[in-house]
Amino acid sequence: MSKKLMIAEQNTQATNILGIREQYRDRYWKRRDPILKDRLLWRAQSFRHMVHLLPNQTILELGCGQGLFTRQLLHVSRGENPITAVTFNPDNSRPEDLPSSVEFLHASSIPGPLDGRSFDFIVAMDLLDKRNSAWVLQNVYELLKPGGQVIFYESNPWNIVLKVRRFISQFFGQKDPRRLLNRPELYELISEIGFIRNFAVFNDFVYAPLTRQMVWLLRNLSIILENASGIKTLAGSILIHAQKPPRVVERPQISLCEHEQLRGAISVVIPCHNEEMNIEPLVTRLKGFFGEYLHEIIPVDDNSRDSTREVIERLADQDPIIKPVFRTPPNGVGRAIADGYRVATGKYILSMDCDFQHLLPEIRDLFDAAAEGYDVVVGSRFSRHSVLLNYPLPKIVVNRGFHALAQILFLRSFRDLTNNLKLMRREVVENIQLTQPGFAVNAETGLQPLLMGYSVKEVPISWINRTPDMGVSSFRLVKVGGGYWQVLFRLWLKTVFGIGYYPKGKKSLAPHKQL
Repeated sequence: MSKKLMIAEQNTQATNILGIREQYRDRYWKRRDPILKDRLLWRAQSFRHMVHLLPNQTILELGCGQGLFTRQLLHVSRGENPITAVTFNPDNSRPEDLPSSVEFLHASSIPGPLDGRSFDFIVAMDLLDKRNSAWVLQNVYELLKPGGQVIFYESNPWNIVLKVRRFISQFFGQKDPRRLLNRPELYELISEIGFIRNFAVFNDFVYAPLTRQMVWLLRNLSIILENASGIKTLAGSILIHAQKPPRVVERPQISLCEHEQLRGAISVVIPCHNEEMNIEPLVTRLKGFFGEYLHEIIPVDDNSRDSTREVIERLADQDPIIKPVFRTPPNGVGRAIADGYRVATGKYILSMDCDFQHLLPEIRDLFDAAAEGYDVVVGSRFSRHSVLLNYPLPKIVVNRGFHALAQILFLRSFRDLTNNLKLMRREVVENIQLTQPGFAVNAETGLQPLLMGYSVKEVPISWINRTPDMGVSSFRLVKVGGGYWQVLFRLWLKTVFGIGYYPKGKKSLAPHKQL
């Protein structure tokens, strides 16, 4: 047999394995997963947040099966991204309800019908097998554009429930046909192929035999368990991310402005302390994505010891929309935010940290909610559709404990009101009282509007720990924790007994809503 025929036969065998994996996965999803639609939506949102999806970027879904995940991809991308869905099962026909905008292809090999094409992003669910994973990933590498990214979700072979189910299934002649790779094997494999920015993390403790009634509890606990040393190895799946070189990719400059009522209405307040590496990229991207919305950008330099002030002064000289505030001691992010709020003159005021530059595409969700009429919109790190990577476990535990106690004290339902990513009507900013000099000001800006009766909506955002080129966060849990509990106690006194520092309630136009 010639070498060419041998390679063709190997490719056919490898593709057949993909078809088997695809059929097995779809069958399991439909028979065993009581929260399938929710799970696939979580994963689609995670994909969108991790790659910071922009309109017109191309998406390739490998092993699309019956289009179950494809529909969720289409939903979270707002129909703005070309999606190519490829099935390796020859018996699959195009799903009837799949919109014509989605390209649906059958493939008996890779690249097969994709030969000569390339994509910005490739995503797949439970396809990598020990028998063909190197071949699959090598083809994925070739199908990506330079700088393109791949997101895979794979079953975790260390999961106890999976091990028990496999053991029992053998007695009924239903042996699992998959040969799964564990996390170290996956990480080593993607590194050997030539990918960069690689990580393989344990993900998702919300799996069968979980019932729908237990989803809420386990979904909340999952965030903690995914970041708990040792326990996280028992997660249901492994999330894989990799990027084709180069590391730095020029992102397309495209306007994300679509609401007429927000044009020229947004003041952006950005507290800065030793942020010389971050402030210019953030301002540049803000102007590129949301320039038509911007009334002003207010960087507040909180007595930086590096060259932050010089960078801000240069930006202000170049564009009159940049209206800096330079503080005098004492320092404090709460003081910086309060100073920025005082000089802001836009109809809406957006506050954000300097290291939010990568998640700017998701901020359009905040603007959507403001256009719906909400008084306050908060970027929630702990919503059901958020993705947290490398988030410190102590901060997760304290954050969840704080919010659980706050919900009990105030008899309200919310998930994450202490993030500094907030969009508020000017009236709200003028009526809240800020007393905290440090990070606990974020608890005041989150809880006060809700307790005063303003309409509040939480939207999911991603949180990925700072990369080395972004500097070091100034947040210190032990140092700032006391301020949060002080805010909680004072707000409780005001709510229950009507005494204390904070103002009385206002009327709201819409109910609180979270995602």
